[in-house]
Amino acid sequence: MLDDVLTEESWCIDGEAVVDAVRQRARELASQLGMERRDSEAVAIAVSELGYNIALHAGSGQVVLQTVQHRGRRGFIAIASDAGPGIDDIQWALTDGCTSGAGLGCGLPAVRRLMDEFCIDTVVGKGTTVTVRKWTGSPDERG
Repeated sequence: MLDDVLTEESWCIDGEAVVDAVRQRARELASQLGMERRDSEAVAIAVSELGYNIALHAGSGQVVLQTVQHRGRRGFIAIASDAGPGIDDIQWALTDGCTSGAGLGCGLPAVRRLMDEFCIDTVVGKGTTVTVRKWTGSPDERG
């Protein structure tokens, strides 16, 4: 799927302090796209969870926020990447309540539920990239 990128911002995650600013900016971008408040909040929560995962598990990484257009639809994309330890069992990590001990085990499963599209790519010892999308419109319109 090739998207026309309308805006793109890259945020360096080097600790938990910057995650609040990234969350707020994600909410603003989603609102500017015309998303309803509920969807803007879903975007903000998902970006926050991804940012905190980077800070907690990898120490540092990057979150890219994009607004896009594809076939007449507008959407929001977040790409969270790090060079941390990676995830050796993705299915386990996507199960509610499963935790490495550092969190509640709700993060990735919640992100997957909140967003319209969710993709995770991880290599143990090399890092993880999570890409999520949320489209404007009703769930029926989003497909």
